[in-house]
Amino acid sequence: MPHQNRVTPFGELIATPERGTLYGNRGCLVDREGKIARPFKEIRWIICVLDFKGRRHPMMEPGRYTGLFFLDEATAFAAGHRPCAECQRERFELFCSRWAKANPEHAQYAKPLAPVIDTVLHRERMGAANYRDSIKGLPNGVFVAENETDAYLMQDGKALRWTPGGYISAEQKEFGFPLRILTPASIVRMLADGYPVTVHHLALPR
Repeated sequence: MPHQNRVTPFGELIATPERGTLYGNRGCLVDREGKIARPFKEIRWIICVLDFKGRRHPMMEPGRYTGLFFLDEATAFAAGHRPCAECQRERFELFCSRWAKANPEHAQYAKPLAPVIDTVLHRERMGAANYRDSIKGLPNGVFVAENETDAYLMQDGKALRWTPGGYISAEQKEFGFPLRILTPASIVRMLADGYPVTVHHLALPR
């Protein structure tokens, strides 16, 4: 029986056999029985690598952070996570510098401290949804949705439907507008500024 710890682009937690390519957490999300009881415990939502220094962590243990899995970095970004400063140090520093460049009104410094970024991302996660009347100009790695069940990755002008195991091409997809932009606004600006977001291999040209 798979755990309810796979993150969708909507930021929801689902149970599915597919593991994903990245790991992370939002603090301890389970009750005393090890069942999901809350969507988050901390405002620090991070993305980690699957293997780091041979460490092992219990997935759903009460009192310990709850391990989460993501299909890829683009999915984790849509859900409002950012790279871990320990196991993804280089990625974290790249994220900080690119995020600051794209969001000078929030960053305060060229390399802002993690709590600054976490505060902005939490405000964006909890705030009103963003909508657009066109997909033109959306950078690679941004997720959009026209309902509460199907999320689409924008990649090289194409719309790819997210599934737990990868992406399904939807090149002829005709969206109903306005579209909800799932990826937080500050990350959208960072992606538009050229951050090299990583995506699952099924989203890449063959």
